[in-house]
Amino acid sequence: MRHRKSIEKLNRTAAHRKATLANLSGALFERKHIQTTEAKAKATRRFSERLITLAKKETVHARRTALKKLRQRKIVQILFDEIAPKYIDRPGGYTRVVKLGQRSGDGAHMAILELVGFDMASKKKKEKQEKDEIKKKAAKGEKVTEEKTKPADVKKSKSDKKKKAGSKKSDVKEEIKTDNTEKKAKEKKVKKDKKPKK
Repeated sequence: MRHRKSIEKLNRTAAHRKATLANLSGALFERKHIQTTEAKAKATRRFSERLITLAKKETVHARRTALKKLRQRKIVQILFDEIAPKYIDRPGGYTRVVKLGQRSGDGAHMAILELVGFDMASKKKKEKQEKDEIKKKAAKGEKVTEEKTKPADVKKSKSDKKKKAGSKKSDVKEEIKTDNTEKKAKEKKVKKDKKPKK
């Protein structure tokens, strides 16, 4: 019987599960948000929140314990220097799971796990909803007008820069061509002068 055993096995052995959770937590601390399956996101949330609580102590022992679990010095440094100070006054609830729906390949339930205060998932979810609306409109046969986030001025300036760069390149090429033709003309003159007269 498996009564009162709350560990999510994730269909892995103990060592494989520990490595998976350490890698997912490391990616979460480094990038501030990750996209994974819902089950893995929930298991990682539990693991990473405990590490953040540990990091709030700011002791050498806490650092060594976190390093033992995460296995990467760089990630531990990010956890203690960037993330933990932000949550000093917060008593838990450092992460958020945002559900995304099912994956198209195998139908697995997907989710975004993100650190609260570093809001990226809400933006991604909005983008996904906008894309879905565009697809639905396209399927119905309606005219689709995509709103572009970049202003026209920025695009114009980029295209102007490209044109200027292209014109500079063409000017350089033309100069090289003219130099080459002048050299060839000089060489022909020299050859004609060197030919013996009969």
